[in-house]
Amino acid sequence: MELICAVQNYDWGKYGRDSIVASLIKTSNPNFVINEEKPYAELWMGTHVNGPSYLMEKNISLEKYIEENTNVLGSEVEQIFQSSLPFLFKVLSVRKALSIQVHPDKKKAEELHLFDPTIYKDSNHKPELMIALTEFETLCGFRPIEEIKKYLELLPELRALIGDDLVHEFMITNDSEYREPLKKCFRSLMMCEHNLVIEQLKHLLERLSHLDISSQQLLNADLLRKLDSYFPGDIGCFGIYMFNYITLQPGEAVYIAPNEPHAYIYGDCIECMACSDNIVRAGLTPKLKDVKTLTEMLTYKCEPDFAKKFPGYCEDNCTEIFQPPVPDFAVAKILIPCDKMEYELIPRKSASIIIVINGKGKIRSSQIIQRGTILFVHANEKLLVKIVENCSLLMFQAFANV
Repeated sequence: MELICAVQNYDWGKYGRDSIVASLIKTSNPNFVINEEKPYAELWMGTHVNGPSYLMEKNISLEKYIEENTNVLGSEVEQIFQSSLPFLFKVLSVRKALSIQVHPDKKKAEELHLFDPTIYKDSNHKPELMIALTEFETLCGFRPIEEIKKYLELLPELRALIGDDLVHEFMITNDSEYREPLKKCFRSLMMCEHNLVIEQLKHLLERLSHLDISSQQLLNADLLRKLDSYFPGDIGCFGIYMFNYITLQPGEAVYIAPNEPHAYIYGDCIECMACSDNIVRAGLTPKLKDVKTLTEMLTYKCEPDFAKKFPGYCEDNCTEIFQPPVPDFAVAKILIPCDKMEYELIPRKSASIIIVINGKGKIRSSQIIQRGTILFVHANEKLLVKIVENCSLLMFQAFANV
């Protein structure tokens, strides 16, 4: 069954035809008019109340259809999640950085929702998986200890914001006891007085402009300038010296576990998460910042950038599956080469949502699927896809990880 899905026009999205979100909608619906001055940030596929999907033929919401036909979810999904689709599937087109943020685990989500339901509007956790569609820049997780220490040595501006005593305590700590000193440093940085942040950021940008190219590259000068241009004077600009800065190639993935700091910078991606909108922010945003909560939640686990990439594994010659350690979701990347002609999708024990990213095919003997087509597939349903127009077909499929 084909779905009509919601678009979110957040300010950080890419404009007009530059956005993969807009181009996917346009290809699947020729009557859709792209506004070149409008940001198209996210395409939401699922039952979330802030952007529900609808069945095209039946003209009812996907949520209502599932409520009336709970068997389509699959028995194991029903057993764990009752009558709910447990994941939210998305396409993102990021023009400027999203906030430095974390998502709470289930216990913390319940506490936050109980404490302030106006800000934390549901009690679910929000682990998420991101797969790059284009070259994609992101901050993710704390850098290795030696890298953070190196930046503290090279950047008097960073030391000034944290405070000499806390920096000294962190610099002399050994590798097995770094978490508490790092927590103190990071909390001090993020809670620093705003005028001091503006002063030190201005000083650093000025100093960087006089350095040679290699020194500027070492200190991530271009990234710092980019972030400051979008969020002038924001403490989050200094996050690039604490967090891994990763550039993913198309098809590479990152799994963002609960309490893991991250911020998307630029690019287009597939994203899947538990069905929630719980976000705790601390920088690079005009939205509400809850720095105290965020700094208490973090795991303060330091890892190299390559350790943040999440590997998939091949189920067969056409399907690669990314299976995070949560029951809420998994994602399959399905690439059917043009010479394959036809391919039967691997049946899932869970209901699933499929989006076509590139190519053209045919299902159920006559239904055409093409770039931008979004399908809801019942649990255990078999689907034979035939290639049309002799070109490869790229699709992504989200389903519960049961």
